[in-house]
Parts: sequence; C-alpha cells; structure tokens
Amino acid sequence: MQIYLVGGAVRDELLDLPVKDRDWVVVGARPQELLDLGYSQVGADFPVFLHPETKDEYALARTERKSGHGYTGFEVRFSPDVTLEDDLLRRDLTINAMAKDEHDRIVDPFGGLNDLRDKTLRHVSPAFREDPLRVLRVARFAARFEHLGFSVAEETMALMREMVDSGELAYLVPERVWQEMSRALLEPDPDVFIAVLRQCGALKVIFPELDALFGVPQPMRWHPEIDTGVHTLKALRIATELSDSLEVRFAVLCHDLGKGMTDPERWPSHHGHEGMGADLIKRLAPERRWPNKAAQLAEQVARYHTHCHGIRKLKASTIVKTLGQLGALRQRKPFEQFLLACEADARGRSGLERNAYPQADRFRECLDACESVKPADLMAQGFEGAQLGDALHRERINAVKKVIAQWSNSA
Repeated sequence: MQIYLVGGAVRDELLDLPVKDRDWVVVGARPQELLDLGYSQVGADFPVFLHPETKDEYALARTERKSGHGYTGFEVRFSPDVTLEDDLLRRDLTINAMAKDEHDRIVDPFGGLNDLRDKTLRHVSPAFREDPLRVLRVARFAARFEHLGFSVAEETMALMREMVDSGELAYLVPERVWQEMSRALLEPDPDVFIAVLRQCGALKVIFPELDALFGVPQPMRWHPEIDTGVHTLKALRIATELSDSLEVRFAVLCHDLGKGMTDPERWPSHHGHEGMGADLIKRLAPERRWPNKAAQLAEQVARYHTHCHGIRKLKASTIVKTLGQLGALRQRKPFEQFLLACEADARGRSGLERNAYPQADRFRECLDACESVKPADLMAQGFEGAQLGDALHRERINAVKKVIAQWSNSA
C-alpha cells in the first residue's frame, strides 16, 4: 500500500498558497485493508475513506470510463492494480494531476510543474472531453488564478469549444451549474469566469440571458463603455472590490438582464428594463435552482437600482414604498447588500470607477428617518388596527420629507 497527497493541495503548496483541504490517493490496497486500520467509509459510487484522526479523505486509486451523457455518465473501476499514473490521468488539468509521496517527492507524469511555471491551464488528456462540467471548472480556475498570470492553453480552449459544439453541456443539471458559478463568483476575478465561458461559447448554453447582453448598446451619455455586457463585467469587478458576498456579486451579474429583452429598434434606450429583468429573474430562479437569498436580492436590484441612483428625484412616498418593497424596515443586512450592488452598478462604467456614490447614504438617511417613527408612540395617541398602519405610513413619509428638505438646504 502506498499513499500520496494529490490534487489541489500539491498545486497550492507549490504556488505558496494556503492549503484548505488535503486529499489522498491510496494505491495497491483493498477497501477492507483501510477499514482494518480504522478508516470509515463514505461515498456510494466508489470507496472513499475518512482518516480516523485527521478526517482527511483517502480514495482508492481508480479509473473512469465514459458510459453516458453528462458528468454522471461514468463507469468507475478501482482495484489494487490501478496505478497512481492511471488515477492522475483521469483528472482535469495538469496542475491538478500531480502527487507527493511520503518523502515529499513530486510525482508529475503530465507536465504540471512546467505548466505551473508557465502559468498555463492545460487539460491532461483527451479524456477531458468526457465531463462537460470541466468546461466550467477551467473557467473557475481561470478566475481563481488570473491575478497570478494564469491563462487557458489554446488547445484546451479549442477542446472546450468542441465540447460546447457537441451539445454535451446541455446535459448538465442546474444544481451543478449553480455550484460552479457560485464558487466562481467568490474567486478573486469572477468576471474572468464569465469571459472564459463566453470565449468558448459555453455562456450561451448555461446562461443565455447573460450572454445576450454582449453587443447591446446603451446611451454613451450614461455608459461610456456602451456595451451592456462589458458594463456588467466592469460592475462585477467593482462588486468584487466592495464585497465578498455571493448574493451581492450575483445580483450585480444579473442587474441588467432586462436590457437583453429590449426591442433593438429602441436601442440604445432601455426604458422599462428594470421590471423586465426582475420578472425574468423571478421566472429563471426555480428553473436554474438559484438559492432564495441570491435570487431575491438579484430581483430587487434589477427592479430598484435606478430608484437608488436617482433617489434625489423621488417623492418621499415613493422612497417609503421602495423601502417597504426591499424589506429594509424588517432586515438591515439585505438592504445594505442592495446598496453595495447599486454602487457597483454606478461605478462599473468607463472612467467612473473611482467615483463616490452618495446615493447610498441618502437612502440610509431615509431608512433611519422611517425607523425613527415608533409604532408605540402612535398607539399612545390612540391609533390601532388599520388606522395605526395608515398613521405609521403617513408619519414615515413626513419624516422622509424632512430629510429631502435637508438635502435641498445643503445643496
């Protein structure tokens, strides 16, 4: 029995990055041998074992053979005669197909060390094409390592295009697409994930509504970058600077989806894109298996981001109504996430990336004013039931009117 550290742990050690998880491959062993050593078995498809003390995952060396469509269509074989090289051959990228033995010697049968040096994301073998999820994984690794100078090898990009053209990505289930997308959005450069998917044609398959934004013009007066897709990626980069929240980043990614639905005859105008985009997100969320929190914030940002941008032009009653629609009077955190997404949208424009966004503080002042109106005070005045609700709404509007007056006085 021989045990090797494999995959991401080896790669990240060589890159001097923190190692989060350590995975091990066991060569020349049978399941019972590990059970006898106190390991506990998990996993239904093939034997994976948890170390009795560290709880690290130890998998028996295995091979995989394509037997159907999608990422689940594989036959797995494990036995003592499967070699380490056999096991590494089934992996996606060369930088993920290295191992380290008990003497800290690197085992590198497919050139991973060279590709680490050259900062290249390259597939291990033609078997890469057997798993369509790998297209998304490569895009995610591109987003993770962009800041280190990594890029996708030309031959790997060509293979990814072939996989897209074959129609294999259509067999990916929504849950796995969201899993990869959500992880990619939390990487240092999530816009690169979208750019790579678009480059190989995969974005049109897994998120056609987002892909449709590229090439859609906007008024140069407000958007010097003109292209809606370009603006979306610029806004996503700003969102990455502002927040590590998945919900905020996803909301920014989706905030202008309605512009892809505008009649081209009306371009570059996109009147009503807010409601169209919000309604689209509401329809897509169950189908794409987007989590409720992410989908809800995305819908709110799509519907109300222009309210935030133009808050100084809104009536007090509209501001109070919007705060109610956003649930800001119930929970502050989602409201703050909404403001961050709106700021990312405003600053995600060519030449305006470093601009201040005072609208967020204006909206906070309005919320503070509404919260200063206490139901208990109105109840002490004799209001109750429906009358209490009406009085509460009326006094909140009056409180916001005072805030608006202060803005005018300070202008």
